[in-house]
Amino acid sequence: MDWIAGLRHELTTSLAFLTRLPIRVEMPLPLAAASRGFPLAGALIGGIAAAALALASWLGIPALPAALLAIGTGIAATGALHEDGLADSADGLFSSASRGRVLEIMRDSRIGTFGALALILSLGLRASALSVLVDGAAALVAVHAMSRAWLPWLMRNGSLARADGLAVAAGKPEGDAVLWAVGLGLVVAMIAIGIGPALLAAAVSAACALGVAALARQRLGGYTGDTLGAAEQAAEIGALLALTTLL
Repeated sequence: MDWIAGLRHELTTSLAFLTRLPIRVEMPLPLAAASRGFPLAGALIGGIAAAALALASWLGIPALPAALLAIGTGIAATGALHEDGLADSADGLFSSASRGRVLEIMRDSRIGTFGALALILSLGLRASALSVLVDGAAALVAVHAMSRAWLPWLMRNGSLARADGLAVAAGKPEGDAVLWAVGLGLVVAMIAIGIGPALLAAAVSAACALGVAALARQRLGGYTGDTLGAAEQAAEIGALLALTTLL
């Protein structure tokens, strides 16, 4: 069917951008036009991390080191794309500089104090939460799908903070693509961890992503590619922490 072929094309385009996997796309779509594929790409990334977690557990590695290995595998699969956005956003948004200077700080490839602390907290919170979950592998698939499902919504409804850059080149998703992305993220999460936990994780992850978007809007007047990465990280952390409350 045409819509299946279209979704497959969007998925491969999303994977080519969101991961370091050797994906070849003959006619890549603009990123916004491929946004339906974001949660599916996230599910695949989560599946790769889940496989690493399962292998580490099978080898008898304790829960916390196994969680760190799984998260590290996911980071390797994405090339630390979102972690880089988190670090840059933290350095800029938590500084006391003016808007123009904040944007300059966020483009600086060097990591400052706030960026380093944000990465430490991100890794620590995700690993500690994952280490106590009964089915961490399923949680990884669900959380990675949901955390990327909100990005098209932020792109659609937010204002651009710059006149150039990655976010500008990505464009704005159509309204139906946003609904597809959120719906697919929810379906993947429900299949992986059940309806109740999926709804809880979705609600918390959405709140976290919106919180980052609100901070970016206050400090910058809109979003950038970096703040989208930070929103994904916040959503991922929030979803994992939410799942720990169900233990």
